[in-house]
Amino acid sequence: MPEKRARTAYSKISVKSQTVLPAEVRARLAIGPGDRLRYRITPEGIQIDKAPPEGEDPFVAFTEWGGPIDDEDYADL
Repeated sequence: MPEKRARTAYSKISVKSQTVLPAEVRARLAIGPGDRLRYRITPEGIQIDKAPPEGEDPFVAFTEWGGPIDDEDYADL
């Protein structure tokens, strides 16, 4: 069984608060120009993933389901 080790990648923030995602991160998230990222702020840290296309997130209309517990419970849907 292959060893699952955390890998580290770095990028700098520009004076305009912009950054370039490392190639390995872009490949892992399967993102490219025009794609959107989603930032989930949790007590454990920040999770970044590829955002679903606008209009395809079934929970976007349900703001009452917008808490960290709901994010965890519905993460695999």
